[in-house]
Amino acid sequence: MAARKNSTLCTYGILLTLTFCYSAMATHPSSQAIKGAYFPSGVNFAPSSINTKLFTHIYYAFLIPNNVTFKFEIEHTEALLLVNFTSTLHAKKPPVKTLFSVGGGATYGLPLFSHLASDSWSRSNFIHSSIEVARNFGFDGVDLDWEYPQNPQDMVNLAVLLKEWRVEVEKEAAATGRPPLLLSAAVYYSADMWDSSATGAHAALFDPTSNVSTSYGLGSWIRSGVPRSKLIMGLPLYGKSWQLKDPTSHGIGAPAIGVGPSPDGSGEWTFAEVVKFNRDNKSKVVYDSTTVSMYSVAGTTWIDYDDTTSVKVKIGYARELGLGGYFFWAVNEDYNWRISQRASDLWSL
Repeated sequence: MAARKNSTLCTYGILLTLTFCYSAMATHPSSQAIKGAYFPSGVNFAPSSINTKLFTHIYYAFLIPNNVTFKFEIEHTEALLLVNFTSTLHAKKPPVKTLFSVGGGATYGLPLFSHLASDSWSRSNFIHSSIEVARNFGFDGVDLDWEYPQNPQDMVNLAVLLKEWRVEVEKEAAATGRPPLLLSAAVYYSADMWDSSATGAHAALFDPTSNVSTSYGLGSWIRSGVPRSKLIMGLPLYGKSWQLKDPTSHGIGAPAIGVGPSPDGSGEWTFAEVVKFNRDNKSKVVYDSTTVSMYSVAGTTWIDYDDTTSVKVKIGYARELGLGGYFFWAVNEDYNWRISQRASDLWSL
């Protein structure tokens, strides 16, 4: 999954991702939830294929600034893709808001954003260039996917970057008379990585054995004073696989001998691929209420993912918590819009 490896590195399990919207909600009634999804560039899936009845915001993933100037250098081929993305989605019935996302898994562990956020000159270059790209290509906003701040100073610098970014966005809107660009950031709180020695719920809503869970991560941002309406819960449209040590021991935390098979060899499956695998292999499918996740077992192949059952609980949790909505990685990985439709319907009840 080339696209998924460049994704918000997953984010929905061992690493927690939320979307922290600064100005997005300021231009929408509080009653309108964000129903977002990332669109990975470079996949065989056209923007015109997106069922916009199920979403409010689509994120183009990803653009990366120059690591010296911290400005965006958009080549001709990319420019055509960006114009097609925004024009297509704005013309759909109904239209959706479009944002381009900066960073992603391709920048994981690199010092790019740490350097960018640490200096006023680089922050200014980045901010002004991002606004220019958004306006030139018709985007409604920009999303920051820094993977990931590594220390307290990075977090301080992230806050400075977001504050300065918002000031410039509002200044540009006032000067041009245009609606202010939307700003969001994919964030997390844990640096733990995928453990291949035991099966796990990579998108656990709850984890009784650790603080690495969606509920704890959401709570940590809420306790820090972030308004709940500005927080949006991440949901996966993909699964992760393990190879079981013993096929008769297959619960959450069962011993494994490594990453399991997958169509592309990465150990990750789109939800559509999971559905086909389960059907073709007559998999045993289990809902784990403790973590609020699904897993399927066929022989020694063990796959953890979300389906409509777990998503129903997660959407209910997000609404009860008073969050601003949800988003998926990634829009092309669903199966006949099954999960996307379910989530949209549940939030609209």
